[in-house]
Amino acid sequence: MMFLATSIVTKIAFLILFLLPKSYSSEITKSNSSLPEVDIDLLEFPLNLEYLEAEFFLYGALGYGLDKFAPDLTLGGPTPIGGKRANLGPFTRDVIKQFALQEVGHLRAIQSTVKGFPRPLLNLSAESFAKVVDSAFETQLVPSFDPYSNGLNFLLASYLIPYVGLTGYVGASATLQDPKSKRLVAGLLGVESGQDAVIRALLYEYKNIKVKPYGKTVAEFTSRFSQLRDKLGNAGVKDEGLVIPKDEGAEGLITGNVLAGDKYSVAYDRTPEEILRIVYGSGDERKPGGFYPKGADGRIAKSHLSKAY
Repeated sequence: MMFLATSIVTKIAFLILFLLPKSYSSEITKSNSSLPEVDIDLLEFPLNLEYLEAEFFLYGALGYGLDKFAPDLTLGGPTPIGGKRANLGPFTRDVIKQFALQEVGHLRAIQSTVKGFPRPLLNLSAESFAKVVDSAFETQLVPSFDPYSNGLNFLLASYLIPYVGLTGYVGASATLQDPKSKRLVAGLLGVESGQDAVIRALLYEYKNIKVKPYGKTVAEFTSRFSQLRDKLGNAGVKDEGLVIPKDEGAEGLITGNVLAGDKYSVAYDRTPEEILRIVYGSGDERKPGGFYPKGADGRIAKSHLSKAY
């Protein structure tokens, strides 16, 4: 009887062990594939920004991008244009390298949740950034702005990127339906906000320093960049530089603006359409360009490209 009982217990235990991995695996697959369509779209869209950030920071810190560091994450997408190692000091290079590795993690997190899409063609050339800066100042700077020439320029160029992504995550959070999607976006938003805060804090220390050889202060650069993004986004004020009028500061009591926020110091939100208008540099979600010469990818972005002129 004892042997029979032991045999039965052994068989039951074996059956459980045999079934558990299969059952667990199907649960995960079902969980991911059963996300609401709106969640899938809103989780895939940020891949466009995460690819941009990962590549810019990887190239700036290390001199190479995902093709060398994590080629599996590119899903076969084309190699970026013009990325290169920036002339950074040890401290700034360390910070940017941390950002780069964090962005690689973001790509892994999103791609492990939704199918995703191949890395779109990205233009990370100095010329691409120079066009943004010229647009912000409404004149052609001489010499052309080069984000890779020194640490301050690279931080100013970095000011252009994570903030756009974090406003997108804030906007998406109100529409997501599944708790898993909300948790992922909250986690991504937390780190993207942290990156933006670090960039702004590093620049804020030098807010009154003039950027050579242009004779314009760091604070003026950030204000111009923020004004340009508001203009391109075409949805009101959702962006602020490092120094703002006192009545627009926190509680209407301060001009320093190391963190951007509305009158309640709550983060601004943006829709995917607003983001496309900004990163394309065209002010039109149907007209690609800027950092995305052939347009962004994913159902949302492609739906607008299909309506292009």
